[in-house]
Amino acid sequence: MSSTALGRTPDAAVLHPVAAMGRDLEFDQLFLAEYGRVRGVAARILGDWAAAEDVAQECFLRLHQRHPHGIPHAAAWLHRGAVRAALNRVRAERRRAVRESRRGAPPAREDPKPAALRRETREEVRAALRRLPRRAAAALALRHGGLSYQEVADALGVRPNQVGTLLRRAERALLREVERNARA
Repeated sequence: MSSTALGRTPDAAVLHPVAAMGRDLEFDQLFLAEYGRVRGVAARILGDWAAAEDVAQECFLRLHQRHPHGIPHAAAWLHRGAVRAALNRVRAERRRAVRESRRGAPPAREDPKPAALRRETREEVRAALRRLPRRAAAALALRHGGLSYQEVADALGVRPNQVGTLLRRAERALLREVERNARA
């Protein structure tokens, strides 16, 4: 007795294995085309390549799980997901550090870097970025992660002609935050 006779719809991958392979091929092509950019967006926010790779892998896994048949704007979905996941990790790390400092636990050891001044500057910029509204932080991270205005617009759900203004405002807000922190 066939599965349709039992009232169930047969799996398309069973009936059409070539179609299923095509979906996998499309996903593989998307992965190859976008992985570096998704990881780059996350790395700009996190400042840690290993953590950025974890975020990128989580984003691709979520895309594959939630949209196994694909979606029209998969690249924009991935970029937006990378920004959100990276910002969530930063906030979680900050909460963890606060909890540990309250308990008197020693802070997590960082891998020493030879360029201490650059590291300090990057951390100041990242701290200022975390204080920005999410949309402004996302616009900066996406654009400086190598995305075009069109790709930033797709990821943020705005028109491409709005991206320049959004970026200028976000850059000004970031500069104000960095300067404010320097005076404090």
